[in-house]
Amino acid sequence: MIRNYFKTAIRTLLRHRFFSAINIFGLAMAMSICMGIIMLVADQLQYDQYNTKKDLIFRVNSLRAKNMEQGLLNSTTPMPLKAELEKYSGIDHVIRFKRGFGNGWMEFEDNDVNVPLAGYFADPGALQMFQYDLQYGDASTALNDPYTVVLTREAADKLFSDENPLGKTVKVGDLGLYTVTGVLKKTENKTHIAFEALASMSSLMSLDAQGKVDARDESWKDFWSTWTYIEIKDGVEIKDIQVYLDKVYDERVAPLINDEFPGMRMQMQSLTEMTPGPLVNNPIGPSLPWILVYVLSGLAAIIMVTSCFNFTNLSIARSLTRAREIGVRKVNGASRMQIFSQFISEAVVVSLCALAISLVLLMFLKPLILQLTFARIFRWDLASNIQVYAVFTVFAVFVGLLAGAFPALVLSKFEPVKVLKSLTNMKLFSKMGLRKALLVSQFTLTLIFILSVTVLYQQLDFLLNKDQGFDMKEQIALSLNKAQSGPLKNELLKHNNIMSVSAASHILASGTTFGDGFKRNMSDKDWTNGDYYFVDEGYEKNLSLTVVAGKFFEEANGESNKNMLVLNETAIKALHFSSPHEAVGTLLYSREDSVARTVVGVVRDYNHQALLNKIEPLVLLYEPTRWSVMQIKYSGTYDEAMKAVTQAYNLTNPGLKVDAKLMEEEVMLLYNTIFGDAVQVLGFIAFLAIVISCLGLLGMATYATETRLKEVSIRKILGSTNGALIYLLSKGFLVILLISVGIGVPAAYFINTLWLELLPYHVVVDLPKIAFGVSMLILFGIGTIGSQTWRATFVNPVDNLKSE
Repeated sequence: MIRNYFKTAIRTLLRHRFFSAINIFGLAMAMSICMGIIMLVADQLQYDQYNTKKDLIFRVNSLRAKNMEQGLLNSTTPMPLKAELEKYSGIDHVIRFKRGFGNGWMEFEDNDVNVPLAGYFADPGALQMFQYDLQYGDASTALNDPYTVVLTREAADKLFSDENPLGKTVKVGDLGLYTVTGVLKKTENKTHIAFEALASMSSLMSLDAQGKVDARDESWKDFWSTWTYIEIKDGVEIKDIQVYLDKVYDERVAPLINDEFPGMRMQMQSLTEMTPGPLVNNPIGPSLPWILVYVLSGLAAIIMVTSCFNFTNLSIARSLTRAREIGVRKVNGASRMQIFSQFISEAVVVSLCALAISLVLLMFLKPLILQLTFARIFRWDLASNIQVYAVFTVFAVFVGLLAGAFPALVLSKFEPVKVLKSLTNMKLFSKMGLRKALLVSQFTLTLIFILSVTVLYQQLDFLLNKDQGFDMKEQIALSLNKAQSGPLKNELLKHNNIMSVSAASHILASGTTFGDGFKRNMSDKDWTNGDYYFVDEGYEKNLSLTVVAGKFFEEANGESNKNMLVLNETAIKALHFSSPHEAVGTLLYSREDSVARTVVGVVRDYNHQALLNKIEPLVLLYEPTRWSVMQIKYSGTYDEAMKAVTQAYNLTNPGLKVDAKLMEEEVMLLYNTIFGDAVQVLGFIAFLAIVISCLGLLGMATYATETRLKEVSIRKILGSTNGALIYLLSKGFLVILLISVGIGVPAAYFINTLWLELLPYHVVVDLPKIAFGVSMLILFGIGTIGSQTWRATFVNPVDNLKSE
């Protein structure tokens, strides 16, 4: 019987190819989005699952002691926590990872191209706890001695031509030479810890003793640079270990709390809950926050539900062509359950066909997802396997059942006497209140998506083109990477196409900011918080800043510049000076070192932070040891300028690689990352919403024309014009569109105004944007309605009335 159901279903689909194609394509588009999210979550759920002790391993996270529910979870804890936890029973092993060895894992961190590795310092037991298998070397001893390193297979292949590089050395920046004592096997196992190399923790201690790094092993205030993992004994409960963590907080952290250090409490997070997991600060590798899963799933659910509703619309609209079939089958003894099973099987067949097409769509969609900046940062690969495809199949069957249940219930209720006596007088849902309400909801959501994408695009364009108060055009940002700035600057200025050169601690307005507290007098009660940069005497000219009082740093002052500082106008107000001129010559104290520096100048406010923040108080300081980037203003072409930069850099810093980028691109990267991805994702969702909503409207229009063909035929015989007929059949749908506009415009205005007001610099939801969104909705809606109402005017009255 089931075989016959599916055979009949396939024949019906082939008989009504147009509507079958609409149903299948609509479901396929929605399913491809849902399947992409399934792949993403399935990929993340594979992380650390290979570890046989995964249920016994936890990371110790930290959270601000006050207002814990409002703070962001930190994945890092102090270095000395290991020694404290090892005192307690119930804990088998405590392992730490410490940042500072090589580069960070994130793609867009300010990494040094002259450091060949990304990794961490790690305790000796790290390889055993996380069950990292070695292809070469002994896991029990590989991280015991100072200046030893374990490489991934990929990192070993990158650095050495030999298959087995044990005993060879690799230079890691200023951290010295490290001997390779292990190489990890290449495996499909996924770990949430992203690294190319792990160096022994004893190396860090040696470097600390030499003064090359600050290990801060005794500092309970450093909650930002060390990850601590514990392996508990089997049978020990989490609450028992939490008691230890609370005791450590009370004894070690609480006594240190003051105005500068709010204190951090510690809590445990299971290895199996890292990804997907809560949003954390200082992640040690790529992870997927649950909040993002919920947002993407919500968007996919909207698209999926509307697509299923369209299936219902189109199925019922075509039901009249099968009413006689249902009546005949019931007269011949078919039960309602058999009729229901027939139609539900057709829905499942449609869904399985949609699954096949959605897999093809997913092949094209996957590269687009992986090209998103966010996806590249967190290294998504959307890998698939047999389990994922099994989930896809189950999901497709579920969608078929969901989409087909309501039409099957409706159609199986047909009474044989009514459908066989007078099909043309038969009406389904004559008021159609629910269906109209859902269609209004569809178009309302579509309008909200269209307007939101329009606003997002306008906001992105606004941020990319707004004058930020400094000159970043034709500027090259060159990472110093331990190069000497003085000789490099002199060599650069020998080239005719290099207009000016300045040094700074970091590129302004690109997402990185240093902060500190400042006072006019040490006796003042409160510190005034502000941002600060370390710059040289050429910074003002290079960025075309305007000095409104006093002067900028001068080369003639030499080392005396270290005792001076420059403020912006907002800092003048924050520090309660009556005017910029009053501030010049006064002393200012910093909280970090309590050193008094003289205010020598005041510059006009400029957006030294990203435009996502308002202008804050700014202090410019002079400290050559803190400069990490050179800003090079050039004339002519970028290629010619890069030739000059490369030549000067290679001459003054032989053996180091040039790491240079356009400054404007670095500043704009933040906006493109946040808003560019949002525009692409919401733009695609808006496109799907338009298509699927129009399919729903097509179903309604088709149903209306199917049930009013007799009326249309009579009106044509009585002389009604085509225009009058089109108006008659369309006015109800036009009302639906107008109601959608009436609801969607205020909703979109409120939603977008809400998030725009969180930004200090933003566009407004004005009439042109609203008119554009409404016009697109009306255009697509009228086009869809017209395709059916215009077709109805070409019916032959004889064909529809000959049986009367």
